[in-house]
Amino acid sequence: MADVPLVVVSEFAQAERRITPSWSISQLKTKLETVTGVPPSCQRLSLKPTAGAEAIAIEAPNEDDTHLTNFPLAPYAELHVIDTRPAASRINLNDTANVDKYVMPEEEYEKKADSVLAWKKNQKLGRFDPDAPSHEQAKLDALDREVATRGIAVGRRCRVGGEDTRRGLIQYVGEVKEIPGGLGTWVAVKLDEPVGKNDGSIAGTRYWGEPSELKHGVFVRPERVEVGDFPALDDLEDMEEI
Repeated sequence: MADVPLVVVSEFAQAERRITPSWSISQLKTKLETVTGVPPSCQRLSLKPTAGAEAIAIEAPNEDDTHLTNFPLAPYAELHVIDTRPAASRINLNDTANVDKYVMPEEEYEKKADSVLAWKKNQKLGRFDPDAPSHEQAKLDALDREVATRGIAVGRRCRVGGEDTRRGLIQYVGEVKEIPGGLGTWVAVKLDEPVGKNDGSIAGTRYWGEPSELKHGVFVRPERVEVGDFPALDDLEDMEEI
């Protein structure tokens, strides 16, 4: 008989395992110890053939001679393993909080020649790139050029991301320190419709408007803003074509 995939469920583990129906209950318990950490003598097994079905106890007076063919094994049925030991005696093999670990001192790690840090140094990547500051400044300058080239300024009408449904009014142009890793210029837009991400504030700092449950605001990079003659859309205009 072919193996049957079952989902083994215990207090500290859950895993899919293929079960051979010709195994005895004792054999099954021995194999489950490596999955659950529960000794065979402390296991109480039950099988749930389908979701919501009543659990069927997998037990017998003589578990060495009782085979799993006596039970309704079904693909991906749940095989529950209950640990009958007192709670204080159970071992959670996934809990490593109290396990002694070796932590290499930072000074020693920096001296290693085969570490990721050493590789970055050799390749002059990240903070080890002597030109990194100039690269960063070039990115910031590019954002400012976008603002000037696109005519982005507070009070001008625009649309965001080329979408007509995201038209609005520019409310702020400048740095937004609350955005992680977001150095450089951002453009805050109050959209005509509440299809934005915020109400004009971000991380507790308000850049425009008053607190509102409606999300008219977005903060985007200059390259996503198109300034021009983008008046608010009038839904009633389409009614004239009916």
